[in-house]
Amino acid sequence: MAQAPPKNPERSISWFKRFQYDKERDSPSDARNVLLVIATLIAAVTFQAGVNPPGGVWQDNDDDHKQSHEAGIAIYASQKRPYYVFLISNTLAFSASLLVITSLTYRFPFHFEIWVATASMMITYASAIFAVTPRESVHFRYLLITAAVPFVTRFLIQMLKKFRKSKKRACSNKLSTYDQEVDGQTGQRV
Repeated sequence: MAQAPPKNPERSISWFKRFQYDKERDSPSDARNVLLVIATLIAAVTFQAGVNPPGGVWQDNDDDHKQSHEAGIAIYASQKRPYYVFLISNTLAFSASLLVITSLTYRFPFHFEIWVATASMMITYASAIFAVTPRESVHFRYLLITAAVPFVTRFLIQMLKKFRKSKKRACSNKLSTYDQEVDGQTGQRV
């Protein structure tokens, strides 16, 4: 019986590190392009999953059985909690990917057109979700909040960065004023 060659853990770690972002090797343009491709794939998959939910939609009305259903409503929606988890997760992934796309294409040519297309895609996604989801199984306000989470989070992060930057600037201004006062009292220059 042939023996398997011994595994080298350093080799597997170096293989993994080879595909990680490296500031010296990878340009910001390459990183942006990779992120755009990944975000676009996520947006496409999540959009499709929202428009055509897992299991499809009922093709006919059925009022005869214990679980009646209506044509055009997601079959998966008959399992309320799993469907709700699916909708929340899918909406969060879709919204986050659209945020990445619009952020990475900011100040690019046709940025306004990209923004309009992205907003239209969000509206189309929302209308598809509303069309295939039974009214009693989902609280749509939670879906709207979920869709807003990535945008609100990014906004809060930006505001926190600005606040920290202005606070740091104010502290450095106070220090320089204090240094000038001390220098004026001693008559020495720094």
